[in-house]
Amino acid sequence: MKALVLEKPGIPDSLYITEIPLPQPAAGEIRVQVHAVGLNPVDYKLAAGGFSTWSYPFILGLDVAGVVDAVGTDVTEWQVGEQVYYHGNLSKPGAYAEYTNANALAVAPLPEGISFTKAAAIPCAGFTAYHALHHRLHIQSKQTILIHGGAGGVGSFALQLASLAGLEVITTCSQSNFDYVQKLGAKHLIDYKNQDVVIRVKEITNDRGVDAILDTVGSETATTGLKMLAFNGGIACIAALPDFSNFKSFSLAASIHQIALGGAYLSGDKKAIQDLGKMGREMGELVREKKVSPMLTEVISLEEIPKALNRLKGRHVRGKIVAEIR
Repeated sequence: MKALVLEKPGIPDSLYITEIPLPQPAAGEIRVQVHAVGLNPVDYKLAAGGFSTWSYPFILGLDVAGVVDAVGTDVTEWQVGEQVYYHGNLSKPGAYAEYTNANALAVAPLPEGISFTKAAAIPCAGFTAYHALHHRLHIQSKQTILIHGGAGGVGSFALQLASLAGLEVITTCSQSNFDYVQKLGAKHLIDYKNQDVVIRVKEITNDRGVDAILDTVGSETATTGLKMLAFNGGIACIAALPDFSNFKSFSLAASIHQIALGGAYLSGDKKAIQDLGKMGREMGELVREKKVSPMLTEVISLEEIPKALNRLKGRHVRGKIVAEIR
């Protein structure tokens, strides 16, 4: 089969097209004929450092939509020919290829009426936002939430989900993205380049602070976020946890959450892996009902992936890029 592979840890430009043997599904796995694969920042980040379980040449690509082509032993829930989508295991070969294997527990049916390309835009960013807001922060109507990086992949899904749930949504982004994030559900916009985020949040909330924060940036913003939480508030961190060295314990009764979507596979926890499939069904239903947009903005070919990853690395891509494989 044709695949885009990584010979050793390196930059996106080092990826190349080659022919490799067709993968065979192990017990508990299905083989998927890949129709579309979503691109994510985690792809170029993993490419740069590699992973301890990888053998080379290695295939990247975590967000997959396609058709079940074969089933391994112990798989009863999926049949050959069924259309599926899922977020894959970063420790195993991915979907920058014509075929790939998947853990049958993590797979969800392709949402009815949704194309393979749109479905492949959902998993990594969409499931992360869904898990953070609903499973960890337990958002409720009338609450206030601050979403850092509302124009990014996770932020864009989070804006939609928070707005849909009836929250008052505050987001940070550059001024050039104000119109974009407003359409996704943001009510209060903060230009993080030219405004003091802490002061603006205090102004917006009458000095109370927010009930929830989704931090997609890093430790510095997560640490600053502790200053903006209301009592009993919660913060979910995608990139890094706050620095707690100057944090006074029990002063906020805050809940702190680390979000690691791919960690479900690494943990070996069967329920955590099944939860990925459950999120696929729940998010798929929201997209099918047109309550959430999959954010697909660009469809490319397998050969165009390296250049697209370089653009993602520059952090100036709005929405989701998906490669159509078949």
